[in-house]
Amino acid sequence: MSNVVTLVVNGEPQEVPAGTTVAGVIAFIAPSTRGIAVALNGGIVARSTWESTPVAAGDHIEVLTAAQGG
Repeated sequence: MSNVVTLVVNGEPQEVPAGTTVAGVIAFIAPSTRGIAVALNGGIVARSTWESTPVAAGDHIEVLTAAQGG
């Protein structure tokens, strides 16, 4: 059994430790969670479940950030 799994994050392969949650993935790639939304395999993941939602090898994660402007 491998200690790392490979995900696709925003279209790019990303290795994370086995057992990582959505919150862990976000911590690897974003300095702040403010204004971030996450989709896992095409479905939105509620912020309240990031800590308890595990990721697995081959999962596709899209991290979206809000933009301000006019």
